[in-house]
Amino acid sequence: MSRLKTSLERGDFVVTAEVVPPKGTDISELLKEIEIYKDCVDAVNITDNQSSVMRASGLSVADVLIKNGLEPIFQITTRDRNRIAIQSEILGASITGVKNILCLTGDAIDSGDHPQAKPVFDIDSVQLVDIVKKLNSGFDAAGKKLNKSTDIFIGAACFPQAVPIELEIAKTEKKIEAGAQFLQSQAIYRPESFKSFYEKFKDKKVYLIAGIVVLKSAKMAEYMNANVSGINVPDEIIKELKTSKNEIEKGVEIAARLVLELKKVSHGVHIMTLGKAESVPKILKLAKLI
Repeated sequence: MSRLKTSLERGDFVVTAEVVPPKGTDISELLKEIEIYKDCVDAVNITDNQSSVMRASGLSVADVLIKNGLEPIFQITTRDRNRIAIQSEILGASITGVKNILCLTGDAIDSGDHPQAKPVFDIDSVQLVDIVKKLNSGFDAAGKKLNKSTDIFIGAACFPQAVPIELEIAKTEKKIEAGAQFLQSQAIYRPESFKSFYEKFKDKKVYLIAGIVVLKSAKMAEYMNANVSGINVPDEIIKELKTSKNEIEKGVEIAARLVLELKKVSHGVHIMTLGKAESVPKILKLAKLI
């Protein structure tokens, strides 16, 4: 059984982080991140060709995480595979020992390093959730019986600061109805907006994990506001970064403050460091979680 699921069912406030598979075969940096995460997080997301940039298979990275004592959250997008390939990948992940899957649509192909590639999008993220639920019940998407079912804790993404929010609420409800058991959100910098979103689903059988992207500078915050849909870094946070003596340290401090605020209105936090894994234990110590 998923240890993440067990922790959430027990009422623990969980912490997840993420790793990005290497663009190549050298996993030395990955192993360094694993050592940092070992004693401070409950599970680790493995991105799936994030931003449509080609990288090593998440399945190989899942194997490395499991062998090093970490529980993976295996991200899988519908962008690059049809339903046959997706189910094959999920079964392979289950055989490897993966117990958590995050179902995503994926970023647009033209945003990545292979813009000439052809996107697939045979199914969407809601249908993907439904397929994983079917695999858990012992059947494939075509209704054919498996020789053994999967045992996957099913996750999906949500965007509590999306505009208009009504469309996002409707889509999230569809994901829950399809079988999503936990949700990880896009980066949150306004805890009050997450609280409002949480209130919509607090009576549903689903766990909400709030996302935080650790800010490295005011320029990074301004860039995300201008270019990343669903993210809104408040002006007061940007001002804090601009007037600080050390923007990286200030970003860690802001993240710790957000963790404390989101702890009141979520079941956990998902900390995205963009290659700075060492900031996770610093944030959790400031937030008095380790």
